Amino acid sequence: MEAHAWQNAIIALLVAGLVGALVAARRSDLWRAAGHELLRRRPIALAVVGVFVLIALFDSVSWVGGAGAASDQLAAHKPRSLIDRMFPSDYKERSYSAPLAGAEFYGGEALTYPGGHLLGTDILGRDVFHLTLKGARIALLIGGFTSLIVIPLALFFGISAGYFGGRVDDAVFFVMSVLASIPNLLLLIALIMVMGRDPVSVCVALGVTSWVGFCRVARGETFKLRELDYVQAARALGASEWSIIQRHILPNLMHLVVITFVLLFSGLVLSEAILAWLGIGIDDSWGQMIDQARDELSRDPIIWWNLAAASTALFGLILAVNFVGDAVRDILDPRTLREDQ
Repeated sequence: MEAHAWQNAIIALLVAGLVGALVAARRSDLWRAAGHELLRRRPIALAVVGVFVLIALFDSVSWVGGAGAASDQLAAHKPRSLIDRMFPSDYKERSYSAPLAGAEFYGGEALTYPGGHLLGTDILGRDVFHLTLKGARIALLIGGFTSLIVIPLALFFGISAGYFGGRVDDAVFFVMSVLASIPNLLLLIALIMVMGRDPVSVCVALGVTSWVGFCRVARGETFKLRELDYVQAARALGASEWSIIQRHILPNLMHLVVITFVLLFSGLVLSEAILAWLGIGIDDSWGQMIDQARDELSRDPIIWWNLAAASTALFGLILAVNFVGDAVRDILDPRTLREDQ
């Protein structure tokens, strides 16, 4: 099976899992009420996040064929996503053109698609609006997939160290201390250079270097929770260790998981932009667009639209995720609910 077919299958599984989770949430009074409250508090932020997610999904589903008017035979045999199919396969100019311009930025010659480039074109003549849409998939992959690596890893080691203590705690604390003593950026660059610059490798590298902070928080919180009266009562009644962790420890860490996910998501997306600035970012990402635009600001006249498009998209996604995450934390945290009441 080809790579794009595997990707389509993974996207289908993710969508099926998301639909199943939504159906299960609707059957629960608690989660249904939480969903209504979230929609009441942050409707615009939810809509913005939903738009970015839909764009990322459309850019993840691809197939070969129906390439349209291709300028060469390679385009006809290259898998193109739903986002790509919104634009002609040869939707390029020779170089820069301003937004909605009818002529080239330098030289003034007529464009192949006059007035058709909403956000102009870059130095290679590629449509900036098209590139901005494709960057959403990379941003959500970096923020979402890496968080799915970091949070379970940090919870596993943090809860194990905090609940069992002793040698387990010593071993986990030693690993955390070793990783914390290595400069984070240098370790990240080394891992990327070894594993490669493809999105999955970058996500794994970011996950390896990002789990220590939340692991410390989970470890300290578990130390406190394991001494509470209801945990001691459950242990006295003969509840197993796994049952206590599952029913009493983990649920009381969920508000921290939400906060950590929001902070991680924002930090990870920005980390990719920093890597792109150092020349080891992911192709077609917003970070790469910003990196390429830094030299354009020194031109006369200034080429501003490449930087403006990528920066606005990056800012909009991170701000919306922060608003949604803040609202979810307030809804799920019992202490905040008591204060509101």
